[in-house]
Amino acid sequence: MSLTCDYFVAPPSPYVYLGHARFVELARRYDVQIQLKPMDIGRIFAGSGGLPLAKRAPQRQAYRLVELARWSRYLGLPLNLEPKCFPVAGDPAARLIVAAQLAHGTDKALALTAAISKALWAEERNIADEATLLAIADSLALDGASLLAASKTSGVQAAYDANTDEAERAGVFGAPWFVFDDQPYWGQDRLDFLERAFADAQGARR
Repeated sequence: MSLTCDYFVAPPSPYVYLGHARFVELARRYDVQIQLKPMDIGRIFAGSGGLPLAKRAPQRQAYRLVELARWSRYLGLPLNLEPKCFPVAGDPAARLIVAAQLAHGTDKALALTAAISKALWAEERNIADEATLLAIADSLALDGASLLAASKTSGVQAAYDANTDEAERAGVFGAPWFVFDDQPYWGQDRLDFLERAFADAQGARR
């Protein structure tokens, strides 16, 4: 029986950007199947007491910038601390990822997630803009026009809503969020703990 890990993402999150490649590499190294679940972070915040960045206390906003700079340096990942296109609506990008997953499978959708995150946090691009999303999808040979059209269908919206419903039931309150072996892990800074869980589970299978 294969190991699986639920991966709840919100495209605008800088922490998704910082952790995505590392998580995907871990899952592949330990032969863990990723269940990618783009979700509506606005609904998650509304139900869990989370606040959009602009409504957080000044000291929390200031410390967030300190931590992002630290992680960017530590990981060697370029990151604009205050990109010109942020805050940004995440729904269009999330639905595009869902559409890619339905049409092309999880691996392609994971690659699209990476490209969208990079576009926002390293390339100063607006991930709520249709032309931008189309160009990103095209750069991955995903036929951006078709994928963008699909992202507006009721089927994609239903899948997106289902992901968010599942996130609420799982107690998710931020992104990225991982669920492995019925245990939750919040944030890219918990990947060390997730790796230990992967290693233990892999050892138990032998």
